[in-house]
Amino acid sequence: MRGRLYVGKSLRQLRTATFLISFFLIAAAQSASAVTRDSSAMKRILILGDSLSAGFGVSAKQAYPSLLAEKLRDAGLTNFEITNASQSGGQTGGGLRRLPAQLKRKVDIFILELGINDAFWGVPVAQIRDNLQSIIDQVKARNPDARVIIAGMQLPNYAADDYVSAFGQIYADLAAKNKAGLVPYLLEGVGGDPNLNQADRVHPNAAGQKILAGNVWRILEPIAREVATKESSAHVQ
Repeated sequence: MRGRLYVGKSLRQLRTATFLISFFLIAAAQSASAVTRDSSAMKRILILGDSLSAGFGVSAKQAYPSLLAEKLRDAGLTNFEITNASQSGGQTGGGLRRLPAQLKRKVDIFILELGINDAFWGVPVAQIRDNLQSIIDQVKARNPDARVIIAGMQLPNYAADDYVSAFGQIYADLAAKNKAGLVPYLLEGVGGDPNLNQADRVHPNAAGQKILAGNVWRILEPIAREVATKESSAHVQ
């Protein structure tokens, strides 16, 4: 009799253990599925720039790409992540070489901030324009629906010659040609102000980076909302 009771108790314990294991396995599978769904729903913003976007001389948290991430969260656009592929000293040719590695993942919004270092080295305006267009073409070839934002730059007016004028016009022309969003001048409100720049008078300090973030945010916010709304509509359908 005791043997039968012991066996019955063991069977009940086994069934209980089996139930608990099954429960946890199902819960884990559902959790993993949710993570996968969340991951697939994430939208990626890729920034390809030079030292201005890399945050030269300030911490990563103080650079405008990180500040944009905060603005996105504060605006409720929590399904966006930012990849900052910027490099101090970067030129358009280097951007072309670095880009393919970044295109292995989908890009939903592409922010392009390159060209000023080329101009400092006297690279022909036509070559700068062609390189920037090639970068945009590569992004669009892999991501036809990606939205593009171009961060415009200007040369100091210490020599307002044809080169300076032609360089400054590159960004507006490219934005019009590619139907891209345009930040007319990334350093608007910062360039030339010693209180907003580091000792080199070229790179923004932490306060200057906040203004850069605002300059980009004015263009990025409506585009990000449009991308998010479009995605939500696609899920409903």
